[in-house]
Amino acid sequence: MTDPKHPGEATTGPEGPDAPLHRRGIKSYVIRAGRMTQAQTRGLDEVWPRFGLTIADGRQHLDDLFGRRAPRVVEIGFGMGTSLIEQAETHPETDFIGIEVHSPGVGKLLDEVDKRGLTNLRVYREDALAVLEQCLPEGSIDTVQLFFPDPWPKKKHHKRRIVQPAFVALIRTRLALGGTFHLATDWEAYAEWMAEVMEAAPGYANTATPETAPYVPRPAFRPLTKFEARGERLGHGVWDLIYRRDA
Repeated sequence: MTDPKHPGEATTGPEGPDAPLHRRGIKSYVIRAGRMTQAQTRGLDEVWPRFGLTIADGRQHLDDLFGRRAPRVVEIGFGMGTSLIEQAETHPETDFIGIEVHSPGVGKLLDEVDKRGLTNLRVYREDALAVLEQCLPEGSIDTVQLFFPDPWPKKKHHKRRIVQPAFVALIRTRLALGGTFHLATDWEAYAEWMAEVMEAAPGYANTATPETAPYVPRPAFRPLTKFEARGERLGHGVWDLIYRRDA
């Protein structure tokens, strides 16, 4: 079982290892056209101008962006936004930045942001690697969340998995010292891959106890989505990993 928010085949290209991560030619997602509901279209047309961000906006000054100094959470690949909306509504004292390339999910999230009167959430409809590299200042984020990314289960596709050494190294530079990188997946083999990459990454410490390491029990602060609840009823596992930047 996997979250269907990032289906399909990725594209490859010829760029070399010295290019920025987002231009090295291998993507962990593909943008597919989908039917937009009226609410999703409204979100993109009417709400985006207030809460949407682009690469062209450049490096952000987050205190200015949100008009305050607060804890900051970035969620990469929020799908239809259900979890992110719940977090933003439950934690008004925290500012959230969501990154998602699929228009229906972005539109739905923005529609909900407006309907619920939320002011502590901003959205990028861009490649997450480009956002991290070009828009988010170093040491500015308290938590980065990566929930149920596409596992690319076939061995020949493993290079398309977003969790790679260069990616987690980039995440670390954007985290504040003591900040956390929270990953979750419902594919055990991908959980093992995540743990292997993270355990080898310098500057991170696993927050799991010896009894559960390398995984942590599902934290109460991570909302249980309908997708995940269905998986639990079917007996499918979910693996959470939380690593703290310690250097």
